[in-house]
Amino acid sequence: MDAMSLQRNKIHPHKYSLWIAMGSITMMFIGFTSAYVVKRAQANWFTFQLPFIFWISTAVILTSSATIQMAVEQFRNRNMQRYKQLITLTAILGVAFAACQWIGFKQMTDMGLPLNGPASVSFIYVIVSVHLLHVLGGVVALLIMFGRAFRTRVRTYSAVPIEVAATYWHFVDGLWIYLLIFLSIAR
Repeated sequence: MDAMSLQRNKIHPHKYSLWIAMGSITMMFIGFTSAYVVKRAQANWFTFQLPFIFWISTAVILTSSATIQMAVEQFRNRNMQRYKQLITLTAILGVAFAACQWIGFKQMTDMGLPLNGPASVSFIYVIVSVHLLHVLGGVVALLIMFGRAFRTRVRTYSAVPIEVAATYWHFVDGLWIYLLIFLSIAR
């Protein structure tokens, strides 16, 4: 095998680091959902309907996954104008997702379900909040991509940063879908 073949078969260090981080995040949420299942077995478990806005936020984050994937393709095709539009839209959708989550928390409080309420309610706040923090981390990455897209001088056209951001974004999207289904079924 020649040196070029070996180089092509290696994973980029940023992608490798991302996969390690996503594995750690996955383990954390497995711990949260396992604790939820164990705690739910107690006699005083309180059940309630999740706010519908959480389902709306799912449509928002799914749309953002599509827009970031299109942004990756536009970047690879060197269609920078369309890339800029799509990365901007993805960041806006990320903020919209966060706003929907915040509205969901407000609706829960309005329903008499505060953070310091029953354990089942507290679990929702903690699990959704920690996920939301990870989404906001993704929004920060998108804002960095946004800033880079609008720089006048471009040093390199490496697709690795947008690919890493897109992989992470798809990850938090999939994680949200898992959490919403889990929290809807495991009530």
